[in-house]
Amino acid sequence: MFRYIIFVIDGPGNPAKPNEMEAIDAFNDKLRANNQFLFAWGLHAPETATVIDNRGGANTETGKPLFDSKEHYSGFWLIETSDVQTAKTLAYEASKACNRKVELRPLH
Repeated sequence: MFRYIIFVIDGPGNPAKPNEMEAIDAFNDKLRANNQFLFAWGLHAPETATVIDNRGGANTETGKPLFDSKEHYSGFWLIETSDVQTAKTLAYEASKACNRKVELRPLH
């Protein structure tokens, strides 16, 4: 079995609509029924992020996210599948369910 993360890519001021939440819930239920669901969660807006660097005792933080971009990750799924093609199929379904672009990455 292989594990993947599906990041939801969003833009500013784009909260999920009720019908999108229903589609996301149905997608989550499908993942659970097929034993592919590991974890899923939404993320706060990027302006709530800070990059912390304590390499060599630097003890610094930026007070802002790593990247200055209008697009950002607004949530993610951790899934488990038997092959990459299934993971891609699920990523396409995730994109449709949440009505946003997604990024699929394998986990080590």
